Amino acid sequence: MKQLLYFLLLLPGLAWAQSKPSPYDSAHFSWRKPVPRDKLRDLQPDRPGVTESPFTVDAGHFQLEMDALRLINSGSDQDLRTRDIHVAYSMLKLGLSRKTDLQLEVPLYSNAKQRSPSAEDWEERHAGFGDLALRVKHNFIGDDQQGHFAMAVIGYARLPTGGAVGSGAVEYGLVLPLDVEVAENTNLEAQLETDYRYDRNNEQRYWCWQPSVAIEQDFGKKLGIIVEGVGRWESQDKQWQTSLNLAPIFKLTENLQLDLGTHLALDRQIDHEYFLGITVRR
Repeated sequence: MKQLLYFLLLLPGLAWAQSKPSPYDSAHFSWRKPVPRDKLRDLQPDRPGVTESPFTVDAGHFQLEMDALRLINSGSDQDLRTRDIHVAYSMLKLGLSRKTDLQLEVPLYSNAKQRSPSAEDWEERHAGFGDLALRVKHNFIGDDQQGHFAMAVIGYARLPTGGAVGSGAVEYGLVLPLDVEVAENTNLEAQLETDYRYDRNNEQRYWCWQPSVAIEQDFGKKLGIIVEGVGRWESQDKQWQTSLNLAPIFKLTENLQLDLGTHLALDRQIDHEYFLGITVRR
């Protein structure tokens, strides 16, 4: 795991960000004056993996990224058995400028269950609207998608709007995603994420550090796949948890993308996840 962290820290030095003309002049477009549709950059959503994209939504355009369905089962060695089901868990994005977009995370429906390991039936159930999150992404290298390297920063605050299905307190986080084009149809993606979370069961805050590395391989213009490794360390448990994520991507049009996949736990502490998602840009 230490080797992975060192690699992530040194990765920006392995690529040279070449300065090339932008596909449009950012001074002429904003959220009030959209970029013409014939000058839109390639669709680059933050899904389907944990590793997010360093590219923003074009100025003046909207983008919806949604988990149509996501099932999360807790690891078999966790002290509390949980099962979460998310339906229409949405991320709404508005491009503010060439380098910055504003994002609103809207969990329309969540169903959370929990029980002790010895119990056969679910002992506690909650369902309803989840916690809203406000996010801002700013790209500071490679926003034009013309070079071989791109990097951005994402800051967010999650609000306790979900009642019993939410975290119970405001949470904060900072994400540093980057992308390296290693071949014509192959990209290496990585990120470092730091979160300040709240555990409502133990009524205490804790830190979560989550590095990840992914390979995205395109097979023509319509099909791609992401293979991703994710590590997670929490100050509560003080131990690493790891997973391997697989997700095929179906690029139906320039503005419509479908995906599905799974997070395969590599130890008994981490959650198992399965999802089906969609991305739409207008």
